[in-house]
Amino acid sequence: MAVATDTLERAVRAALAEDVGDGDVTTEATVDPEALGTATLVLREPGVVCGLRAAGTVFDALDHGSVFEPLVEEGAFTEPGAVAGVSGSLHTILTGERTALNFLGRLSGIATLTRRYVDAVEGTGVAILDTRKTTPGLRALEKHAVATGGGQNHRFGLDDGVLVKDNHLRAAGSIAAAVSRLRAATELPVEVECDTLAQVGEALAAGADAILLDNMTLDDLRTAAVLVDGRVRLEASGGVTLETARAIAETGVDEISIGALTHSARSLDVSLELR
Repeated sequence: MAVATDTLERAVRAALAEDVGDGDVTTEATVDPEALGTATLVLREPGVVCGLRAAGTVFDALDHGSVFEPLVEEGAFTEPGAVAGVSGSLHTILTGERTALNFLGRLSGIATLTRRYVDAVEGTGVAILDTRKTTPGLRALEKHAVATGGGQNHRFGLDDGVLVKDNHLRAAGSIAAAVSRLRAATELPVEVECDTLAQVGEALAAGADAILLDNMTLDDLRTAAVLVDGRVRLEASGGVTLETARAIAETGVDEISIGALTHSARSLDVSLELR
């Protein structure tokens, strides 16, 4: 998914406000305000590059006269080396350094981890999905990173997709009641989370459009796939790792959703070096 310009600028402004506050005391005291310079943003380990636009927006927000030049394409798997250059005021470069690197490292880490999961299920036809387990305020950017890594975006928020979870079922009383109420309230497809094979049967009988199989064993996932027989979309979720992803994909499900793509991805090692 592409990140809207206003969304990106809002995230960058918030990050700069957090980091710069009332001013960059060190840079303002040690660097001539008229000094110009050039720097290179460097990836120090292999990975999928993501966040170049965010990094460029940081420098632009500080000084519209700065020039940011990507040296690789967003989404490219890149060996260690230069991925972008920035030139302009040294004050701008040094003040924006950490914020730009935070975006670049974080988003590249998510894209890289996503690519590893996509590679793990290659050839099965199963899609790797993200979840809503994202950093508050950065969901659009992190979901963009998942898509950049080859994954697919699940619902963005509570208003653009339906997922009936355990607590909804407790409140509604049953799967049938929850689905019935949703049919009367929205035209969105209805997905129901099921913890047991019995619930899968109930969801099918209630007319669910999709079923999330939560924390099921491989045997139960296979049984659910046979029971459903392609009538609705099947999503597996819960405790998925790189070591288990392919076995899950081979059970007959259509999708695997993985919260770790965004909540546990390690930021890639990136740096900025003045030239």
